[in-house]
Amino acid sequence: MSNIKNKNIILGVTGGIAAYKSIELLRILQKNDAFVKVVMTNNAKKFIGSVTFESLTKNKVLCDLFDDSEAYSINHIKWSDEADIVVVAPATANIIAKIAHGIADDALSTFLLACNCQIIICPSMNVKMYESQAVTDNLNILKQRGFIICNPDSGHLACGTSGPGRLPEPKYIADRVMSSFSKKDLSGKKVLITAGPTLEHIDPVRFISNPSSGKMGYAIAKIAEYRGADVTLISGPTNILPPNNINTIRIKTASEMADQVFKHFNNSDIVIKAAAVADYRIANPASQKIKKNSDDLVLTFTKNMDILKELGKKKKNQFLVGFAAETQKIEQYALKKLNEKNLDIIVANQIGSEKSGFGTDTNKVTLFFKNNKKEELPLMSKEEVSNILFDKILSCMQ
Repeated sequence: MSNIKNKNIILGVTGGIAAYKSIELLRILQKNDAFVKVVMTNNAKKFIGSVTFESLTKNKVLCDLFDDSEAYSINHIKWSDEADIVVVAPATANIIAKIAHGIADDALSTFLLACNCQIIICPSMNVKMYESQAVTDNLNILKQRGFIICNPDSGHLACGTSGPGRLPEPKYIADRVMSSFSKKDLSGKKVLITAGPTLEHIDPVRFISNPSSGKMGYAIAKIAEYRGADVTLISGPTNILPPNNINTIRIKTASEMADQVFKHFNNSDIVIKAAAVADYRIANPASQKIKKNSDDLVLTFTKNMDILKELGKKKKNQFLVGFAAETQKIEQYALKKLNEKNLDIIVANQIGSEKSGFGTDTNKVTLFFKNNKKEELPLMSKEEVSNILFDKILSCMQ
């Protein structure tokens, strides 16, 4: 379930070349079950018509305070009272200056001045304008007032120059909207998370690994960042884009993962080992590709370090969470792992189900605690599992 479901979101659109991207942003917000209305400047209508937004939102767009066809004298106040959050994308230098200095001379600036909810500003302009002292000062004013600023992307701009000034991608802006609705109870905490599989080479072109997609670990990292944590994600090979605003470290082998985990462990408050780390590696991987010279191939394996067990020995004040993906005797194996590895919580699930385990977007897990309590969760999204996990972690840390 999206955390913006049934939220009232007002999308402010100003007169920039990136105004067309506001349509994609609108659609992403709607796909996450938010109610969206649009306020446009008259300059924005020179780039994209209000009819487009009206067709998508099934609401009239607020463009003019003096539109006789609407109750123009109250709509901007009514909408500001109803709004859960406002996103201005693109935000030109002009609208940024108006907001910073309390100017209300059109529908959007008047509406914004009346808002008491969270406002997200997404600057989009020429690089020289963006880097000017005036725009810098105005953005700093807004930051001090609690506005969220989505820093622009860098790249080739419509004016022919290159540098910062491009509107952030709509997916990123939508992600920041979702983040804004999360409680920030992990603020000040350093969270270390591992995710995905590891691989061990047989020769330069072959390796052994496992089916872990990394989705669970990446969901945990995303929710940790949403809730205000300083997040480091150590990830094996995956096809997933890392969550926003976190430190992502890419590794391949179990040995490489161990090196990075131990490097960051002492500075972490919460450590969650969600990666599916190979228990064994090839004892003597071939330096050249192995040819098909015989009907049988015998490989000798040697045991990898048990990273989680070593962390259990080393931990001082860290809260340590492990994962157990089992095919049988879930509780028996999970409790054994919990005790032997000195964990605070272990998250156990049975793999093999179509909707739970490797590669799925949902999971059905049972939490086992070191105080001998357990809690079985129903099938839910991996983001929902992550939120509940952090609720339990914080409760145990109190």
